[in-house]
Amino acid sequence: MSKKLISLAMALAFVAGTAAVSFAGKCTVTAVEGTKVTVDCDGTVSTVEGTAKVGDKVTVKDGKIEAKKKKAIEGC
Repeated sequence: MSKKLISLAMALAFVAGTAAVSFAGKCTVTAVEGTKVTVDCDGTVSTVEGTAKVGDKVTVKDGKIEAKKKKAIEGC
């Protein structure tokens, strides 16, 4: 019985974790008003915090726009 409950709890944790990752996705900025930015993520429109220009492709995670990471330049 306890093995079944542990397995069920682990399965639910996995599903919840993948749902959180799926929310962090590429979105398009549709409107900007100060630090409040309206984004369209595959048909879902929401308001998040951050700075961006209208038309920019951004990544949204936990209600905030994440900063773009610069690519590293490898040298000799």
